[in-house]
Amino acid sequence: MPIKTSTSMSGFVASTPQLTRTESGDARLYMKVGQEHFTRNEDGSFTQGETSFHDFVMFRRAAEKAAQFTKGDKFVAEGYVHAYTVTDGDGQMFEREEFVGRKIGHDTAVTNYSVNRTLRQAAVEQGVPMIQQGSSQVGLATFQTVSQPAPVAVGM
Repeated sequence: MPIKTSTSMSGFVASTPQLTRTESGDARLYMKVGQEHFTRNEDGSFTQGETSFHDFVMFRRAAEKAAQFTKGDKFVAEGYVHAYTVTDGDGQMFEREEFVGRKIGHDTAVTNYSVNRTLRQAAVEQGVPMIQQGSSQVGLATFQTVSQPAPVAVGM
């Protein structure tokens, strides 16, 4: 069976996440995110380019859970790019795009965090079925980020 892949993005939360509701009552998370861009030089060093900023949205339960992110958090997300057309007040049409996240997590390369498996252990003790993946058991877990300065990026 082939490996399932999807579009992803990484970056940092550039605005305070806003959790609202759609007309149908579903949770909708919106935040502006930033991506830093680097160019590799011939000598192996890197030059930082301009930072780009993008719209990021999530829906339903994933949006409610992702509302815990705060401005400055580094993340990795899975989803897709949604392109759409907007008409401004003068009737001019222009293209916009947003990243629609399905899953999101803190970037483990630059974020220190601890894992609390209390919920998963309680589920096992109560006989709640867990998902088996090979020899690993995957289930409920909560993550608590530990606020520490991010390490300096090192090029390879």
